[in-house]
Amino acid sequence: MRILVTVLTATMIGGMLVLIVLFLTRFPSGTQAAPLPDQITLPDGVQALSVTYGPGWYLVTTTGDEALVYDAATGTLRQRIALDTAD
Repeated sequence: MRILVTVLTATMIGGMLVLIVLFLTRFPSGTQAAPLPDQITLPDGVQALSVTYGPGWYLVTTTGDEALVYDAATGTLRQRIALDTAD
């Protein structure tokens, strides 16, 4: 019984060490945040609710049930998407 408890303890310690090593290698501390634009120009009367970033674009959801897609490099409006609200 004492040998089984010792083997179980060693296995649990080994498993914890493996998990710690995986967390340290998978989540490096030197990651860079997405570049944020200095300013977003919204159409008149529109208020932003949230911003989502993608490769080469960012999307702004608005209070008017609309999503605005902007080019990340130039900041120009690419597309307006009407959102269907579930009432």
